[in-house]
Amino acid sequence: MTVEPAPTRDTGAEEMRTGRLVLRRPGPEDLDAIFALHTDPEACAHNPSDLLETRKEAELLLLRWSHQWDRYGFGYWTILRQDSPEPLGFCGVKIVGYRRRAVLNLFYRLFPSAWGAGYASEAAAAAVDWARTHRPDDLVIARVRPENIASQRVAQRAGLVRAEEFDTPGDDGADWFYTSDG
Repeated sequence: MTVEPAPTRDTGAEEMRTGRLVLRRPGPEDLDAIFALHTDPEACAHNPSDLLETRKEAELLLLRWSHQWDRYGFGYWTILRQDSPEPLGFCGVKIVGYRRRAVLNLFYRLFPSAWGAGYASEAAAAAVDWARTHRPDDLVIARVRPENIASQRVAQRAGLVRAEEFDTPGDDGADWFYTSDG
């Protein structure tokens, strides 16, 4: 049984800006990017169960993300450079159940063409900062594959620390946990 907090909406989270990025609530205009990113084997190499096969699956993923936004007023954002309308990927936090507790799962997935420029770290840090300000009682977690060194660095740059006591086998490989509780 998952313990879920009472729905509370946090208005004002639909768009945020960082030094270089705009993070905004995903909408129908992002469906092509959601589909392209989640059908890219390189982008999903460490989480192959996240690969989508059909556009309908991308529509359902966007619908799930939209339900999170509608219910809580926050969720995953579309990441854009401030000087470009092309999505770099997606990042944010959503409520998930873990060990009979509601936690905020930090997610970040960017197109391989955006890797190596620090965009994931910048977006993830903004998401964690938002969570610490607006949901200070919620634990933020990031599940990372042991072999995904780049993702581990993103979690650390976002202010999360390694929490070996949370590690699990995972759906398609071992999950190492990084959390906001040090």
